[in-house]
Amino acid sequence: MKNTCYLLIGLLIFTSCKDMNSEAEEAVTNQAEEQARQLRHVVLFSFKESATPAEVEKVEAAFANLAVEIDEIKAFEWGLNNSPENLNKGFTHCFFVTFTSEQDRDTYLVHPKHQEFGAMLGPVLEDVLVVDYWKE
Repeated sequence: MKNTCYLLIGLLIFTSCKDMNSEAEEAVTNQAEEQARQLRHVVLFSFKESATPAEVEKVEAAFANLAVEIDEIKAFEWGLNNSPENLNKGFTHCFFVTFTSEQDRDTYLVHPKHQEFGAMLGPVLEDVLVVDYWKE
């Protein structure tokens, strides 16, 4: 009888540890899947010839500041075209914004800070191209 009790207690402890281990593994897997799931929002700008360097720099800084002001933005980077292929069709600036869900992207699109940023572009922007995709 005593051996049976020890066996049952041991089995109970083993099962509990196994369940805790499974929960921890599941949490790590979910976290990895969430990190891998990234919605990319790519924005290309072409500026008017009349746009001054100071105006262009103001746009660059304002776009970068959106990543500070809007929590849904998970990552942000930007750069200038330097391709030797001459296929940029006048687009000089590439901005790369990362979200973890379409809901986060949609929240960003209507966010007052994003709307305010969009309003400042009219006088200096010649053209814009936007492409969104899920990272594969």
